[in-house]
Amino acid sequence: MRVVDGLLLLLLALSGSGAQGEGGGLGQVGEISEFQETAPRDAAEESAESTTEQTTPDIWAEVRALRDMVVELKVELRNMEARVKDSESQVNDLKAELMVTKVHVELLQRENSVQATDLISLGTRLTATESKTSDLEKVNADLQTRLSSSESELLLSKSRIDQLERENAERPKVAFYTALTDAGTLGPYNTDITLKYSKVFTNIGNAYNPATGFFTAPVKGVYYFQFTVFGHLQGYMGVQLYKNNRRIMYNDEWIREGHSYYLTNSVVSELMAGDEIHLVLPSSYSLYDNANNHSTFSGSLLFTL
Repeated sequence: MRVVDGLLLLLLALSGSGAQGEGGGLGQVGEISEFQETAPRDAAEESAESTTEQTTPDIWAEVRALRDMVVELKVELRNMEARVKDSESQVNDLKAELMVTKVHVELLQRENSVQATDLISLGTRLTATESKTSDLEKVNADLQTRLSSSESELLLSKSRIDQLERENAERPKVAFYTALTDAGTLGPYNTDITLKYSKVFTNIGNAYNPATGFFTAPVKGVYYFQFTVFGHLQGYMGVQLYKNNRRIMYNDEWIREGHSYYLTNSVVSELMAGDEIHLVLPSSYSLYDNANNHSTFSGSLLFTL
């Protein structure tokens, strides 16, 4: 820029000098014309004047060319200044955009930092959730194992229940309950007699025979028997319990005049199929029974063997 300014100043100076010379030249031309009118010139003077006339137009042409160049340089300078201003404006715009971009970058960095913190928090929560999930899976596996075990036990229990139900269905059902007589006093006799309990109230399995007074075990098992006897005559009252031909129980009581007595007892006995149980009234003993069923005999199968 300084070089251009200096060149412009030089051209302006030359333009000023040329203008003065041009003005002076015109004056000289006028004077020469006047002199030519008044006095004749020699050949040398005419030749010098001719040379001067030829040189002067060339100088002015160069000055005009320089002036035109100066004008073009001024125009180009103005264009350059305009471009520089445009460049400065663009630089300012770029600076503004850069500032905005920087702000955006800072915001993005902040958001990224927040997202990174959130990501770490989510990672921690995910780890905790995975741990809880693992614990729940273990609990679920344990529950599945226990459920499978419970199902197995349930199936086993059901199987055992079914087996017991089948066994119970297949097991003979034996139970009886009888009373002695409605005739009142029975005895005393001169010999032992088998008591025939003629009033049969229950006889499941038909193991008791009221015609003989014998109970016959239908299957091998454990049986329960109970008897009750009543007496009111003075003297002995009582019964004997026999298994097959062997006496296994003997109960009696002396009755005083004007008194009444009850005897009751029970027995649990293992019997083979076909074994017999019956009650015997000893000689000289008496019993009493009527519609109130004071003297009874009962029994049942507890379980098979």
